[in-house]
This record gives sequence, C-alpha cells and structure tokens, in this order.
Amino acid sequence: MNDDASLVVEFLNTVNVEENTDELAAAATWHAWAAKRDLRPGPLAEAREARHALRAAVGDPRLSPRELRVPLHAELGRSGPRLAAEDVVAAVLAAATRLAVLGEWERVKICPADDCLWAFFDNSRNRSRTWCSMRVCGNREKARAWRARGAEPQAEPQPVDSH
Repeated sequence: MNDDASLVVEFLNTVNVEENTDELAAAATWHAWAAKRDLRPGPLAEAREARHALRAAVGDPRLSPRELRVPLHAELGRSGPRLAAEDVVAAVLAAATRLAVLGEWERVKICPADDCLWAFFDNSRNRSRTWCSMRVCGNREKARAWRARGAEPQAEPQPVDSH
C-alpha cells in the first residue's frame, strides 16, 4: 500500500467499531494521532466531519453521503507540481484526490461485517476483495452463512410423475 492509501485508510480507521474506540472523541487523542504522523491536527469538528464524509464515500453503510470542502492548493517546485495541505484533513483529502487521479480510489473499501466496518485498501488484482481480512471477518461471515443454511429446513424430494 502506498503512502497516500495508508494515510487515507489510517484516517478512516480513527474509529474502531469492534473495540468501540474513537481517536476523534477528544482533542488530546486527535492531536496525538496527528503528531504521530508529523501533521498539524486542525480543528477536531472538521476532522470528524471529514471522516464521516470520506467513510460514507467509500461505503460505510451507517453513514449518509455529504459534501466536503477543504482548502488545498497546488505548488510547483523543482520536483514538479504537488497538492499542498495545511493540516491533516487537507493532507488526507489531497491523498484521496491523488488516489482518484490514479484510478485507485475504488480500492479504498469498508469491511461489510457489522461488527467490524474497518477501512482497508484492496490490493487484489481485480479489485474484488470484500473483507478486511478473510481469516477474520470473511471466515466469520462464511461460518454464519453455513450455519444459517444448515438451520433451514430441507425440502423433501418430490416424486417424479412419470405419465
């Protein structure tokens, strides 16, 4: 996973449904999260709004889509043009924009397991990965489906009428 994908996925995963934790619940944890990535945190409310909009955009079933406007600017330096960001939210949106330009945005997904909803980057060749982890969520869901099929009453075979 490249740096842009890592930043976007890490930001989306500042909320952890399974562990019931949220890095954006308090300014202290938000500032620590940003500092760990050498980024300026910016306003907490803006970060929450951005996370909501981005998670909805990549398929979090609990959230409704919403518009998001974040100031970005382009800079031209010796190494060429780049999107510049003042804080974490702008850096995440710049990373998401670069992913979109490269056709990689669709690879950012939300695990469909209700007790997970973890964001992940789909590295599969055909972009068909569904679960954040086949060993955990995928296996759990397959086991649930198997048990559900086993609990369904089986229809008795009907005799074939041979007229």
